[in-house]
Amino acid sequence: MIGASKRAVHLAQRVLDAAVEHRVHIAVAESLTGGALAATLVSVPGASEVFRGGAVTYATDTKASVLRVDAAHLARTGPVDPIVAQQMARGVAQLFGADYALATTGVAGPGSADGHDAGTVFIGVVTPNGSAATECHFAGDRDAVRAQTVERALEILLAALEEMQ
Repeated sequence: MIGASKRAVHLAQRVLDAAVEHRVHIAVAESLTGGALAATLVSVPGASEVFRGGAVTYATDTKASVLRVDAAHLARTGPVDPIVAQQMARGVAQLFGADYALATTGVAGPGSADGHDAGTVFIGVVTPNGSAATECHFAGDRDAVRAQTVERALEILLAALEEMQ
């Protein structure tokens, strides 16, 4: 189990402050981070004011059944894919009635999976203006990849919230 770094908690605080300021709600869908992103957000007092919830869809089939990721696309590409990340984010936003949503999918390691090297991650984000996915390549062991994913996801969400200003 990874603990949230001080930097991640600081980023979470900034994300939540921005969400409160703009009166929007956020949700997260997680695969390789296994709940660490949601745990980092809720480690901040007052998170319940804007954080709607999260879904850990670790198994590929749950991405389709819970988050409505296109099953045919999953069959073609596997879960480590930018479109999957975007569809996960869109699905969790709909599931929890959130204005902004993040999704994490990738390979934490130690070895490769689905034709991708360990450290390959896609972070999806959905905002009122659309969706996007960011491809990342992180180094280190399994815990390091997961921790870096949480931090990068929070940076992406913070940037999206700050665009509202």
